[in-house]
Amino acid sequence: MTMPESAPVDDRKTAAVAGELQRCPALSHRPDGTVEIGSFSVARQLLRSNATRQAGFRAEDMMRFSTAGIVPILYQEGEPHHRQRAATARFFAPKVVTTRYRELTTTLAERLIGEFRARGTADLDAMSLELAVTVAAEIVGLTQSDPRAMARRVDRFFTDSQKNPLQAAIHEIRTRIWLLSFYLRDVRPAIRTRRKTPREDVISHLIAQGYADHQILTECITYAAAGMATTREFIVVAAWHLLDRPDLRERFLAAPEPGQIAILEEILRLEPVVGTLYRRMQQDLSLTVDGTPTTLRAGTKVAVNIRSTNTDGAVVGECPFSINPDRDFGSAKTGGEALSFGDGAHRCPGAPLAMLESAIFLDRLLRVPDIRLQRAPSLGWGPTVAGYELRGATLTID
Repeated sequence: MTMPESAPVDDRKTAAVAGELQRCPALSHRPDGTVEIGSFSVARQLLRSNATRQAGFRAEDMMRFSTAGIVPILYQEGEPHHRQRAATARFFAPKVVTTRYRELTTTLAERLIGEFRARGTADLDAMSLELAVTVAAEIVGLTQSDPRAMARRVDRFFTDSQKNPLQAAIHEIRTRIWLLSFYLRDVRPAIRTRRKTPREDVISHLIAQGYADHQILTECITYAAAGMATTREFIVVAAWHLLDRPDLRERFLAAPEPGQIAILEEILRLEPVVGTLYRRMQQDLSLTVDGTPTTLRAGTKVAVNIRSTNTDGAVVGECPFSINPDRDFGSAKTGGEALSFGDGAHRCPGAPLAMLESAIFLDRLLRVPDIRLQRAPSLGWGPTVAGYELRGATLTID
């Protein structure tokens, strides 16, 4: 009797809401003319070139508000971007992250988990958002307001819930109101304080460069999206995996911090928070696709499908949809998270911080005796970051 072959392992929890149940081709064309890239090697060629500009994260809207030649760092290209990245690198360097922000992250994690243990129940995404907002706020300089209240404002700003044109219009109005509230309650008080007493943070750096208040607000929104909202989602999805997999959880808790981060990077490879990176071609670019030269013409919009590139078997090997912290990437010379933090000049500078704070928080959370996930998170999709939104995950102690 012939035994049936076992089904391929698929550990993904967010694939259905992302609409990515299978990998997309190395290069294909969407009906609207956008070129979609699903190959790791092709994506890396594009992201490491100087022929593109940012086209995601509401780039067109943000560029309209840029004045006096000052463009937010996320949307800068070429030499201006290199200079600004070099100037702000001191806030995100791995050594700085581990020395300056470890104690803050540990203190926050222990307080949040202590409150959870006292109550016996907790909202996981609220805990992770407060952690991410408070740590990122310290780096940016948004320290003159209540972190929990600021976390609620950030949550409202980045939660996309519109389903039709009327809801979209209402959402746009509410977004502008929340943006004004964020400025008046969080950003403006921080700017006023830093003008009097500069510190080693992003806002002080921007003031020294001559940024106006509204330009600093734009940068703060950028850091809120990159360092607050995305980290919150990742902590939730990582906890979901670790709570559902006793074997993986046991391995995580037994590992030293580098081993824990390796596990988290593998989860992030499989569940990238930002599912698609958008670029607009500024000039023609020749790429090699499956051994064939292909040219992307200037003006073309390109969508790099990170969920697909991260499961490219040519790089990640066998069983690309399974969690395997021992995965060998061969000669690809990539981190364990593959392209989840992007690549090239715009690779996320906060990657070391996101991994460290996630490891510190989850290590302490998963050591709570008899902890369990009482309610799994509901799945949503956020078009602003082209990624999943996880809400309503409830933790309890038996």
